[in-house]
Amino acid sequence: MRDAYHEELDSIGDGLVEMARLVGSAIGRATTAMLDADLKLAESVIEGDKKVDELQHDLEARAIALLARQQPVATDLRIVVTSLRMSADLERSGDLAQHVAKLARLRFPDRAVPHDLHATILEMGQLAQRLMAKAAEVIITKDVDLALQLETDDDEMDLLHRTLFQHLIDDRWKHGIETAVDVTLLGRYYERFADHAVAVAKRVVFLVTGEHADNLQQDLPTEIQPVTGPDGA
Repeated sequence: MRDAYHEELDSIGDGLVEMARLVGSAIGRATTAMLDADLKLAESVIEGDKKVDELQHDLEARAIALLARQQPVATDLRIVVTSLRMSADLERSGDLAQHVAKLARLRFPDRAVPHDLHATILEMGQLAQRLMAKAAEVIITKDVDLALQLETDDDEMDLLHRTLFQHLIDDRWKHGIETAVDVTLLGRYYERFADHAVAVAKRVVFLVTGEHADNLQQDLPTEIQPVTGPDGA
């Protein structure tokens, strides 16, 4: 019985890794669909989000069943509860990738992103995919140091997000209001996707240590703490 119980706990972890890999792939493919005005690819991302939703529903059902049957305590309880929260973060990440794909579909056969912002959006998409890949690695390895690095990595996404707004408020903006709205939404989708990847990593920190990641960050020596501006950005 105990062996079956721990196998079920392990299978929940495997499900989280699969979700992370799926949503990481989705944001990469959605970015390509957006920049290339690839309707077929956009549709595949939109349709593929059903798999992420199914995985989350299955994981939730198994976690709730474990809570009911085994009444876990201490570390095992932390694993189950934290896994439920991570699955919610990953499901929302999948929704954000789907939003990018839906915007690509909405503007087809045109491109929602003007040519002068292609490089920035491409970089945001690639960074989002890398962050989620690292989050998946953290789930597998339970590496606390790697998990804590994600918040520093996310600073790059915040910088790219600000770069988009600098283009939007520039007096030389010539692409109209509709495109400005599209770019604003895209920036928000990528920024939130990255936030969810960071949240997943932070939850792994809590799972392993029983401490919240923010508390551990405060305990780091000054020379290795992330550098932030006066506004915390």
